Amino acid sequence: MGSRYHDVYEGWRSAPERFWADAANEIDWFKSWDKVFDPDMGVYGRWFVGAECNACFNAIDRHVEGGRADQLALIHDSPITGTQRKFTYAELKREVAALAAVLLDRGVRKGDRVIIYMPMVAEAAFAMLACARIGAIHSVVFGGFAARELATRIDDAKPVAIISASCGIEPGRVVPYKPLLDGAIDMAKSKPATCIILQRPELECDLVPGRDIDYAEAVSSAKADGREAPCVPVAATDPLYVLYTSGTTGQPKGVVRDTGGHIVALKWSMKNQFGVDPGEVYWAASDVGWVVGHSYIVYAPLLHGCTTILFEGKPVGTPDAGTFWRVISEHKVAALFTAPTAFRAIKGQDPQGEFVRKYDLSGFRTLFLAGERADPETIKWAERLLGVPVIDHWWQTETGSPITNNPVGLGMLPVKYGSPSVPMPGYDVRILSDEGHPVERGKLGNVVVKLPLPPGCLPTLWNADQRFREAYLEEFPGYYKTADAGYVDDDGYLFIMARTDDIINVAGHRLSTGGMEEVIAEHPDVAECAVIGMADELKGQVPCGFVVLNAGVSRDPAEIEKEVVALVREKIGPVAAYRLTVTVKRLPKTRSGKILRGTMQKIADKEEWSMPATIDDPAILDEIGVALKAKGIGI
Repeated sequence: MGSRYHDVYEGWRSAPERFWADAANEIDWFKSWDKVFDPDMGVYGRWFVGAECNACFNAIDRHVEGGRADQLALIHDSPITGTQRKFTYAELKREVAALAAVLLDRGVRKGDRVIIYMPMVAEAAFAMLACARIGAIHSVVFGGFAARELATRIDDAKPVAIISASCGIEPGRVVPYKPLLDGAIDMAKSKPATCIILQRPELECDLVPGRDIDYAEAVSSAKADGREAPCVPVAATDPLYVLYTSGTTGQPKGVVRDTGGHIVALKWSMKNQFGVDPGEVYWAASDVGWVVGHSYIVYAPLLHGCTTILFEGKPVGTPDAGTFWRVISEHKVAALFTAPTAFRAIKGQDPQGEFVRKYDLSGFRTLFLAGERADPETIKWAERLLGVPVIDHWWQTETGSPITNNPVGLGMLPVKYGSPSVPMPGYDVRILSDEGHPVERGKLGNVVVKLPLPPGCLPTLWNADQRFREAYLEEFPGYYKTADAGYVDDDGYLFIMARTDDIINVAGHRLSTGGMEEVIAEHPDVAECAVIGMADELKGQVPCGFVVLNAGVSRDPAEIEKEVVALVREKIGPVAAYRLTVTVKRLPKTRSGKILRGTMQKIADKEEWSMPATIDDPAILDEIGVALKAKGIGI
C-alpha cells in the first residue's frame, strides 16, 4: 500500500488552518478557539487564540474517565538502582493531583514558574504534570547541572518553588544534588520560597528549615487528607513550560512552549508520524532535561493513551550493551526513539550484535533516531541486527516535534540513507544562500522554514521577544533560521549536513563536516567519529577527524588512521584537504549525546574555551588535548 504522505502534506499546504483545526479535534477543550491562527498576535502569530485547555487533563484525566484507568501509563525502569516502578493512569492521576495540591499549599498559582531539577525518576514526570495541572509554568533543568548554570536559570525564570532530589545516580557514582541546589540559590538574586526535596535512599540530605519540605511526606499527607488539585483551564496561548537551551552569548535562551499548539502537534505526531496506537508501549530513551524528554517521554505518549517508559540508565554499562534489548523485550516496546550516539556506543561495544540474540524482540516494530546526524553505517547496522525500519528524523528544541520524518502512520516512504526524510505538515522547508536567495536542488545552503511556524513551535523566548527576532527571524526575513546547513534533493528529501557553524571553508570551498563523518563511519573498525575544522594559515581551515575504534580492534591505530585519510580522499576528493586523523578513547558529549565539536575545535586552535555546562564527563576534554598534542597540534 502506498503512502498517504503527499496527499496529507498537500492538504495542509492548501488549507493550513483547516488542517490544524481537524487535528485539534483530537484534544479535549474547555473552550473552543475564536481563531485557529491569528497572524497579528505575538511575534509572528499565535495558534488557537481564545481557546482554553489543560495539558494534564488531556494527558491523564480524560483517559481515566475514558476507560484507561487500569492501563499502565508510566514505567520507571532503573538498571542503575536495580528497581522498577509501574503506574496505571489512575495511580498516575493520584500522584500528580496530590503533588499539585502540595504546590497549591505552598502558594504556587497559575502563571507562576516552578523549576524542576531532578534525576530520571518517576517523580520528575509527576512534577511536570502537577505544574501543568494547576497552570504553573515548569522549567526543567537537567539534574546535576552546575550551580552557576542553575542560578542563571533561577534568575531568568524567577520560580516561586523548586522541585528537586537529594541526589542523582550515575554508573559507579552518586551525584549529590542538594549542595548544587543550595549553591545556586545562594548565587541567585531571585530566591524561591519553597524547595520540595525527594529523598533518595542512596544519599539523603539535610533540609533547610522554613524553605525545604520533604516530597514524600508532603504528598503522603495530601493523599491521606484526600486532597486532589483539580485541572485549571489555561489559555491555549499560555506557556506550558520554559526550556533553556544554550545561548551563544552565554546567557541561556528560554524557549517558550505554548499549551494548546503543543498538545495538538504532539497528539497528531504519535499516530501519523510514529505509527503508534493508544495502549501500546512507547519508549523515548532520553532525559526529561531535554526537549525529547518533555515531548516524547512525558507529554506525547500520555496524550495518546500509550504506556511510556522513563529509563534511568545508559545504553552501555548498565550493566552491558544489551540493556536496550532487555527493556524492549521485558516491557513489550513497540517503538523506540533515541539518539544515534546511543546506537554508536552499543555498536562500539557489541559490533556483532551478540546481545540482540539474547532477547525476544518480536513485538518491536520501529526504531527512530534523532539528536545528531544518523550516519548511514549505524542505520544499516541497526537494520541488519533488528530487522525493523530505522528512521532518521530531524527537529529542534525550538520546534518541540519533528520538522522532517518518514511518517510511519501515513505509510512509509523509501528510506534514503543520510536523509531525515521529508517535511511534515506545518513545515515549508527552503534552502537559501547566505544572501537569502533560493538555491538549486542538491546544492548546500541554509535550511530555513517559511513563517508562520506550525502549532507547538516556540512563539518567542521567555521575556525576550527582541532576542527571539534577532536569533531566529532577522537574518532571513519571512523565515525561521534553523542554523543548520543542508540541501533538498529532486524527490524533496532533506539532507542535514551540519550546523552552519560546522561548515568549514577550505581554500574557498564550503565543505560539510557531516559529509566527511559519513565517509569515515564506513570504515569497519570505526565505532564513532567527529570532524572539526582547524585554523590553517594557507587554506583558512583544514579538517581534522577524531575516531573511536570498535571494542576488540587490535590493529595499529596509525594504520587505521592512514586508511581513514585514504577513504576520505577517495570518496570526497583532494578538495577536502583531509590529512589528519586522531584516534581517541571517547568523544566529548553533552548528556543528551551531542558531540562537542566546537569545544574540540577551540582546543585544536589553541583558543580560550570554557567547560560546557552540559558536558557528560569533563575528563574527556583533557584526553582530547593530550591526543592532539601527540600529533603536534594545540601546543
